[in-house]
Amino acid sequence: MKILVVGANGKIGKHLVSLIQKNDNLEAKAMIRNKEQASFFEDLGAEISIVDLEQDIDAIANAAEGVDAIVFTAGSGGHTGKDKTIMVDLDGAVKTIEAAKVADVKRFIMISSFDTSREAIQEAASSFAPYVAAKHYADEWLKNSDLDYTIIHPGLLTNDKGTGQVELGSDVERGEVPREDIASVIAASLENDTTIGKEFQVVSGKNPIKEALDSLN
Repeated sequence: MKILVVGANGKIGKHLVSLIQKNDNLEAKAMIRNKEQASFFEDLGAEISIVDLEQDIDAIANAAEGVDAIVFTAGSGGHTGKDKTIMVDLDGAVKTIEAAKVADVKRFIMISSFDTSREAIQEAASSFAPYVAAKHYADEWLKNSDLDYTIIHPGLLTNDKGTGQVELGSDVERGEVPREDIASVIAASLENDTTIGKEFQVVSGKNPIKEALDSLN
């Protein structure tokens, strides 16, 4: 299975491409913004596509040609303004969903925010609300598509080494989770049809990732 990783140069994206390249059943295609980001992925033997998420749908669709699944891990980051939040976290996500349709790619995994409910938008601090709103509408767009989607809502992301153990479900208590473990959840979800049509929150816990995904209902 070939996977287009959108936002591959991010911290989750790099972990994910590394995991995919170690998996005999999976193959990564890293979508990055510029050539300067390529060496990390070249060293892993991953295919590379240079596309900026602010380009049009066709550019993203061209990157998705020949892949079996798309993982959207891109994000504007905490140091950008509301404009980048709209252009990357909302419009970039929606364009990628539409590009999947153009390229006839059915499987789509979205990395969202921990809580993207309408209530979370209303309760968020003014500086954070645009990000939550962007993620909310991107998630809704994906759920209303005809794609085989999975939406993953990670807790507070850390750079700690992954443990391979999580708690996940439709409503879990807020907590931290290593980015490496989120990458592992994505990789495992790609090979587990139980996750299709599901969205779930993920924090660190005591359940092995595969078992936790198998228990989804």
